[in-house]
Amino acid sequence: MPLVLVIAGLIALYIGAEGLVRGSSSIALRLGVSSLLVGLTIVAFGTSAPELCVSVLAGLKQKGAVATGNVIGSNIFNIAVILGISALLRPVRIHQNLVRRDIPIMFGVALIAVLLVYFGWLGRISGIALCTALIIYVIICIRWARRESPRNQDAFRAALEPSLRGWSIDAIRIGGGLLLLGFGSQWFVSGSVSLARSLGVSEAVIGLTLVAAGTSLPELATSLVAAWKHQPDIAVGNVVGSNIFNVLGVLGAASLVSPLNASAITIPDLITLVVISLVLLPFAFTGFVLSRREGGVLIGMYLVYLCWLWLHL
Repeated sequence: MPLVLVIAGLIALYIGAEGLVRGSSSIALRLGVSSLLVGLTIVAFGTSAPELCVSVLAGLKQKGAVATGNVIGSNIFNIAVILGISALLRPVRIHQNLVRRDIPIMFGVALIAVLLVYFGWLGRISGIALCTALIIYVIICIRWARRESPRNQDAFRAALEPSLRGWSIDAIRIGGGLLLLGFGSQWFVSGSVSLARSLGVSEAVIGLTLVAAGTSLPELATSLVAAWKHQPDIAVGNVVGSNIFNVLGVLGAASLVSPLNASAITIPDLITLVVISLVLLPFAFTGFVLSRREGGVLIGMYLVYLCWLWLHL
């Protein structure tokens, strides 16, 4: 039964996030919102909706290890696996602005997450601070988007062109997506916790692996499709934006609704997040391209991390 709940939750989370991203992106573009801004915020944040729902619900159920492990594990998975597979599929060209601006911000946010988890500062004050930082980041993104060249705007619009099915379809997508996210997160958390207990695995490990990978499926699908369609800004921007949102928005919201106990998250988990986030910087700076070899290195690092978790169960 726990496995059935996990699978059902995964399906609901994936379909819900897909509907939310498509519907909200389409409406935003119809209203004349910058397509670049849509790509950096709505798409990135929308694909992180499963992480938000799962971590907030886990926090409310006093499952701090699941809530925190989901954020840490998802950020590791996003960089190592999603960007790694995307680069193996096709070398990914990275926009200079992402390298000079957003990726360093992502690394800084990862350091903040590590400090908060290590010192146990995941209370409501930290939640307020993180959510405030997210608002500031969105405002900055709006200003940056206004300065972007028409060429970049066209690239994003080509990837996010609104459907021709009308406003009602978009509204149904958003409403249905939110409903599925709500049910899916409840099924997924309940099934994951029960599965961890039945297998004798800690909730932290489940959060860092199964929950993290499951809630990252929308990012995986979005980035792989974007890489295949020669939309590297969407592929990389989605991951970078999602990682920023995971810490500022997801961890912030979860801490805000209920203080989190993250003592089960170990130092090697935090070191892995910092190292993988840091490694992306020199990889991105080498000709502003993430090559197949670099993608293979990222995936290899994730496999080493999984082996470490397996050996320390």
